[in-house]
Amino acid sequence: MAELIPINIMIGDRTYRIKTLPKDEEVIRSTLKSVNSKILEFKTQFAGKDMQDYIAMVLIWYATQASTESNPAIEKEVMDALLKMESALDKAL
Repeated sequence: MAELIPINIMIGDRTYRIKTLPKDEEVIRSTLKSVNSKILEFKTQFAGKDMQDYIAMVLIWYATQASTESNPAIEKEVMDALLKMESALDKAL
């Protein structure tokens, strides 16, 4: 079993300590860079009361992006499954 490592992350103006697998640390930091960059972008474009407003805006943006972008790993998995089904049907016929 892989050992979890503690890392400090910052979202907006708050720091959090989380534990993650070492292989996931780079992805987490890359995502945080994107999120914090978007927070700064929204702070300059929109009026908000506090950081929570900007974090909520970024949350909505991020969730929307995730649902509209394709995931190559999932697409490959689906394609492999479809090819296996096609092969099984060809054999049955």
